[in-house]
Amino acid sequence: MRILAIVSGEYGARHVANLRANGPADWQIRVWQAPPVLPPVIDYPEDYLPAEIPSADLLLSFAELRGVAELIPDLAQICGAKAVIAPVDNEAWLPRGLARQLREWLEKIGVASATPKPLCSLTERDYGVTRRQRITYSDPYISAFAAHFGQPVLKIDVDPETRQIIGARVQRDAVCGCARYVAERLVGVSADDAGEKAGLLHHHFPCLASMGKDIDFDDTLMHVSGNVLKDNVESQVRLFRRIPFIAPGTRSE
Repeated sequence: MRILAIVSGEYGARHVANLRANGPADWQIRVWQAPPVLPPVIDYPEDYLPAEIPSADLLLSFAELRGVAELIPDLAQICGAKAVIAPVDNEAWLPRGLARQLREWLEKIGVASATPKPLCSLTERDYGVTRRQRITYSDPYISAFAAHFGQPVLKIDVDPETRQIIGARVQRDAVCGCARYVAERLVGVSADDAGEKAGLLHHHFPCLASMGKDIDFDDTLMHVSGNVLKDNVESQVRLFRRIPFIAPGTRSE
């Protein structure tokens, strides 16, 4: 699969580095560096588009600049992309209204799209946009990407005698590499502490999703992202956890 990633800063650079290091060997990943500054309204997109751009099947937008979204339909047509993934990890970079418009623009030109909020809510068939809403999609390129990167899935092995984690394998990594980072540090952790430890490691990585409170989740996207990973770990160690019970005593006279 030929992938073109739009990058403008550390957020995108980290994502691309992880894709190149841990993605399938037959993926060809190219990068387009977005302009450092764009006007509030782009009247002539051609003024900001590159003279030459590599052909691609899938376009990934990791730009930390709101105006880049307005360039994506033209970029998709120029590079021949059949699908676009434009995550909402920060409302300042891609507001919810603009993400909705982007999906509509791309649909009109026959390009599939996904705007997962946050990026690590992406699966092979759907993605999150609010606390209770997920959008389904059907596209082979986005699904092929999401089979390897998106909503983190770890395979946890626990020793039933010691109740300690003895193995943690990545079945689907977060695009930024956070799930792999967490998995490498869970071995030896007690089942009792695994969920909390996973959440702390997620923050220590650190996650680059927004730390501002998001209206769609009534929480920060960093916490939403951390809870996705934490829930995946806790679901697998639940049977091995020791749950304390407090027996009420008797009152003395």
